[in-house]
Amino acid sequence: MTSQTDGSIITTDIAIIGSGMGGGTLAYALRNRGAKVLIIERGGYLPREPENWSPTAVFADLRYKTTEEFLDGRGRPFRPGIFYGVGGNTKSYGAALPRLRRQDFGVIETGEGVSPAWPITYEDLEPYYGQAERMFAVHGSADLDPTEPPRSTPYPFPPVAHEPVIAELADNLAGQGLHPYPMQLGIDIREGGACVRCATCDGFPCQLLAKSDAETCAVTPALESDDVSLMTNARALLLRTDPTGRRITGIEIDHNGQRRVVVAKTYVLATSAINSAAMLLRSATDRHPRGLANSSGLVGRGLMKHQNTALMAVGPKRNPVVFQKTLAMNDWYLGDGKSHLPLGNAQMLGKLQPGMLAMSVPFVPQRALAEVAGRSIDWLAMSEDLPDPDNRVTLDASGRIVMRWQPNNTIGHKKLVKALSSAMRRAGYPLIQSRAFDYGMIAHQCGTLRFGDDPATSVLDPLCRTHDVDNLYVMDASFMPSSGAQNPALTIAAQALRVAEKANFN
Repeated sequence: MTSQTDGSIITTDIAIIGSGMGGGTLAYALRNRGAKVLIIERGGYLPREPENWSPTAVFADLRYKTTEEFLDGRGRPFRPGIFYGVGGNTKSYGAALPRLRRQDFGVIETGEGVSPAWPITYEDLEPYYGQAERMFAVHGSADLDPTEPPRSTPYPFPPVAHEPVIAELADNLAGQGLHPYPMQLGIDIREGGACVRCATCDGFPCQLLAKSDAETCAVTPALESDDVSLMTNARALLLRTDPTGRRITGIEIDHNGQRRVVVAKTYVLATSAINSAAMLLRSATDRHPRGLANSSGLVGRGLMKHQNTALMAVGPKRNPVVFQKTLAMNDWYLGDGKSHLPLGNAQMLGKLQPGMLAMSVPFVPQRALAEVAGRSIDWLAMSEDLPDPDNRVTLDASGRIVMRWQPNNTIGHKKLVKALSSAMRRAGYPLIQSRAFDYGMIAHQCGTLRFGDDPATSVLDPLCRTHDVDNLYVMDASFMPSSGAQNPALTIAAQALRVAEKANFN
């Protein structure tokens, strides 16, 4: 460890709590700045084992999800879909790495409210999107999606090729006047790369480290620097402040059952939108009675996690595809032709398998599930989730996390599901089954600590430093004031690279 340890006190220059997309990318970007960087990770390394690729182990047994329980708005416990460990939730994400659309940075009217503007523009973030795409080895094409925002650099790698069934579907959809395009994917499918195009990518850990997750592309190369170290199995408990309340003086952690304190010059929370908000609430003091950095009263508010529906389009022919997640469409992103109100994005899911479906329909025989899954093409319909202040993270009297969330923008989302279903029926898939993601599916969580110029209406400034505490930054999806309808991972990474370059970490 490059940081200094003196009994129960550990000192460093920059302490980053969390090793996911935000924390890992920031550590990588700061690795050669001459400052000592300590990554504090609650969990350990996810093991590379046969169960990585077992649908039953991953989806039915929830082998890699936390056993921690949150409470919903009615006080009922549920088990959130979160992995605590090196790389965070990117260890099992689908490696979809699109940019937000240019319009997402401005005010957007939806059918049920307003998506607010960001304090930065797309152009402010654009060069860092390019850096993030190179860092995470993104494959894509800028030629087919009419909503593709302007780019100063090409995709680092060409798009991942469709298998024959998906290529045929893409041609059919194009014949309908739609604009299917290759998904922006972060997988190591270069010449000599580790990816074998298996059926266990989307939602699974990669046994071959061929997915562009935060461990593989950020944390591991960051640790090659003598200035970066990693402490695993170290759960951050609360943040201490000085008497003025303007500076953090230490992080109390539980390190393998031992209480310790990390002392740094600069502190970064990167534990996810839900957990970072909970940490600030848990660290309340006399100077910050409603939680750290909460003079606005907005800490924990505006939780978003997208309106997501899985759609199975079943046809008469068997679908032999193995690596299905290569196609997406944004034809309804900014409206459906009848209205300018945005509906959202449609993208392929990894191929659904019987073991993955068993949790949703436990009473249906495996043989029947295999027949349905063997004839389906599987989509994710994703619509924007608006930052409702009543959708929020709080703590109960015992300190447990309470997640209150009700869906919104549902009119537009239903229209998206209907439009996608109609397109698939025209493509020869007459049976459509759809299912909204359940309450505990929070892979796209964002908001809760929105950034902005005004301390009265935001928690963070445009470089993700808290308005109220001078040496505290937050570098995860908490900062996002709106969610758009694109996977958030690349945007988190791009903002981390921007913050690393522009912020003063002295």
